[in-house]
Amino acid sequence: MSSLAINTTLKDRIYAFAKAGSLLSSYLHKELTDSTALIEAALHKAQAKNSWFTDDNLYHAMEQWSQALSLEELNKWTASYHLDNISPKTVAVITAGNIPLVGFHDVLSVIITGHHAMIKNSSNDDVLTPMLLQLATEHVPELSQSYSYNDGRLTGYDAVIATGSNNTARYFEYYFGSKPHIIRKNRNSIAVLTGTETLEQMKALSKDVFQYFGLGCRSVSHLKVPKDYNFDLFFNGMFVQKELIKNEKYLNNYDYNKAVYLMSDFNLLDNEFLLIKEENNSYTSPIAALGYSYYENIEELAQQIKNDADHLQCVVAQGTASQVIKKELGEVKAPAVVDFGKTQCPMLNDYADGVDTVDFLLTLS
Repeated sequence: MSSLAINTTLKDRIYAFAKAGSLLSSYLHKELTDSTALIEAALHKAQAKNSWFTDDNLYHAMEQWSQALSLEELNKWTASYHLDNISPKTVAVITAGNIPLVGFHDVLSVIITGHHAMIKNSSNDDVLTPMLLQLATEHVPELSQSYSYNDGRLTGYDAVIATGSNNTARYFEYYFGSKPHIIRKNRNSIAVLTGTETLEQMKALSKDVFQYFGLGCRSVSHLKVPKDYNFDLFFNGMFVQKELIKNEKYLNNYDYNKAVYLMSDFNLLDNEFLLIKEENNSYTSPIAALGYSYYENIEELAQQIKNDADHLQCVVAQGTASQVIKKELGEVKAPAVVDFGKTQCPMLNDYADGVDTVDFLLTLS
């Protein structure tokens, strides 16, 4: 394609998104602004379209982005790159819709580097990204040249960033393989428990398990535990999330999965809102359920994690276990090893699958 007319500077773009972050923060602190009605309407509409987007989950997503979209964080993030003399290209961004704003980081990366984002939103999350972009554009109107929306067949793009399931990724590879691309598949996150954790750490882990109902690739879906592990402390920590069972969709999933497991004669552990069962062949788990598997020693487990790195997004671990896993992973960019309670609190430089999106975008110029 011919060069695009992007009439904003990096400073303009940082300012625009920092204003959007500030307005989110004001809304969350119940401070009235000219954008309060816009934000509130978008949140209500997003929830009406996707009932997994509860008040708690929307609040968490808004809080994380209000912190990330600060002048300090945006400047710190972009300072690591040479973003001068960009030749603007059109980058198609195909987003997922499993959790609120899951695709916004890709959109932000494209725009902040000076390219044009051709956005194809998931129908499950097609309200929140336009709302954030509107907040930013109201303060820098020229930013409107940096993005557009596409609901049909994608044409006229120079590169692609697409996120989907393993099945859709095969379609993406076939359809977009001739263009520069980042194509993401399914990944899962795990927690490595040693039996030395505290109750507070288990409560923090409950956020990693239950935030967004476990629907995110950063959500813990599998536990690695030592032989003869006692799950009592784990379940005590999970108990702080007991109100989830009052959510009708979550309850339906819990009841259904429990019936399937019982009919299949699995050996279950159950606290009346979370099912866990031994699972040695998969890191995935359905809503309201977790798999677990045993390990003999942390060194062998670290090697297994490295071997399975392409399937993992995050590993929650503490102390010696964390150190051994990090050492074994070495230069491997993903999975990220994170503290208890931190999987759903990524920073701007925490890239999905360990692939630096900005570096990729800089190769286009």
